[in-house]
Amino acid sequence: MPKNVLFICLGNICRSPMAEAVFAHLIEEKGLQNVWSCDSAALGPWHVGKGPDYRTMKVLKDKDIKYSHKARQLTTDDYNKFDYIFGMDEDNIRELKRRAPKGSSSASIELLGSYDPNGEVEIRDPYYDSDDRGFYKCYDQCLRSCTAFLNSPQK
Repeated sequence: MPKNVLFICLGNICRSPMAEAVFAHLIEEKGLQNVWSCDSAALGPWHVGKGPDYRTMKVLKDKDIKYSHKARQLTTDDYNKFDYIFGMDEDNIRELKRRAPKGSSSASIELLGSYDPNGEVEIRDPYYDSDDRGFYKCYDQCLRSCTAFLNSPQK
């Protein structure tokens, strides 16, 4: 049975779908589809049912990563369905821990960037940027962090 990873950010249209797409691409490249599965979700309801930000999709297309997703909100069931829940920043982690069911969660809640070999612990939120440079930075951070996570011995 594959291990499940859930990527979380505030709205599920920028950082968490970027991380999900990168992770899915990496597990496909490495032939690990039977070992890992992934999804992404939002802490808030603002974008539920919508696709990722157009700049997220532009970066993924530029990186030759096919991706389709509709934003959804985190559920209580996610805490037991997923083995790892990765927040993109400290605010996400605090909220994830606050919402976690008391005593029954099996998920490990961690910062995705804690795996970044460059030490950039918080994945940059590019949502309010006027161009797509922040989305490329987000991609680079997700790629480094997801790669390091998959290569780490704890899994």
